[in-house]
Amino acid sequence: MTASSPAAPSSAPGRPTGPLASPAQPASRVRQFYALTKPRVVQLIVFCAVIGMLLAVPGMPPLVVVLPAAVGIWLVAAAAAAFNCVVEQQIDAKMARTAWRPTAKGELTNVQTLLFSATLCAAGCAMLYLLVNPLTMWLTLATFVGYAVIYTVVLKPMTPQNIVIGGASGAMPPLLGWAAMRGEVGAEAWLLVLIIFLWTPPHFWALALYRVEDYARAGLPMLPVTHGAEFTRLQVLLYTLVLFPATLLPYLYGMSGLIYLAAASALGVAFIAYGFRLWRSYSDALARRTFRFSILHLALLFAALLLDHYLGPWLSI
Repeated sequence: MTASSPAAPSSAPGRPTGPLASPAQPASRVRQFYALTKPRVVQLIVFCAVIGMLLAVPGMPPLVVVLPAAVGIWLVAAAAAAFNCVVEQQIDAKMARTAWRPTAKGELTNVQTLLFSATLCAAGCAMLYLLVNPLTMWLTLATFVGYAVIYTVVLKPMTPQNIVIGGASGAMPPLLGWAAMRGEVGAEAWLLVLIIFLWTPPHFWALALYRVEDYARAGLPMLPVTHGAEFTRLQVLLYTLVLFPATLLPYLYGMSGLIYLAAASALGVAFIAYGFRLWRSYSDALARRTFRFSILHLALLFAALLLDHYLGPWLSI
C-alpha cells in the first residue's frame, strides 16, 4: 500500500506561500484518501473478480458488463477498506505495519473517512445495480458487511480464528465476477471461493508470525499471540496440505484442463514446501518469503485457470 505523504514543510524565506503554494495540498489529500482504500489488497480482489467474470463465459465477455462490474466491485471493496481504517484507528496507531495510515496519524478525521467510505459504497452499489445486475450488487454489499462489520468489528478482536471465519467474505470476489456475467452462481464459482477460503489462513498467519509483537501490543487475539508460534507454524503447514487437493478440484470437476493441473500441482508443492520449512526451521525472513509467495501462489493459480480457459480448447484439438 502507498504510504501517506509527509507533512508539508513550514514556510521559509523564498518559499512560495498563499495561492502559489495551494496546488500541493489537494494532491496530498488525494494520496491520503487513496491510501485508505488499501490499493494492493483491493487490486487482488478485483483481479480475482475479473478472473471469475472471464471464466464464467466462453470467449471474451462483453466489456460493457466487465468494466462497470470491475469498477463497482473496486468501489465497494475500497469503501470496506476505508471503513476498516476507522474501526481500527487506535489499533493501527499501535502497529508498525499500519501506523502510517492517515486515520492512525490523525491526518483524516473519522467523519471524513466515513463520508468517503459511504460515498464509494453508494457509487459502487448503484453502478452494479444499474449497469450489471441486482444479484451482483447484493452479493458485493454482503461482502462489504462481512468484512467491514462481521470480521473487523466482531471477529477480529474476539477470537484467534477470526481470519478463518472472516475469510469467507475475502473469498467472495470470483463469485461476484461469476454473478456479474451470468446473473447466478454455480458450482464452479463456489470452487474458486473454496480455494481462496483455504488459502487465506496460511497466507495471513505467515504475516502474523513475523508481526506477532505488533498484534500483541495492539491487544488482538491473533493465533501466534494466543497459541504461540510453534502451533501457528503447524497450522500453516496443515492448511497448505488441505489447500493442495482443493486447488485440484477445478480439474477434477472438468472446469479446467492439463495446463491448470500442471500449474496447480507445482504451486501447491511449492507452498507445502514453504509451510514445511516454516514449521521445521522458523525465521522471520522465511515467514516474510512465505507470505510473499502466498500472494504469488494465488495470482499464478488464477492466471493458470485463465490461460487454460482460453488455450485449453485449442490444445485439445
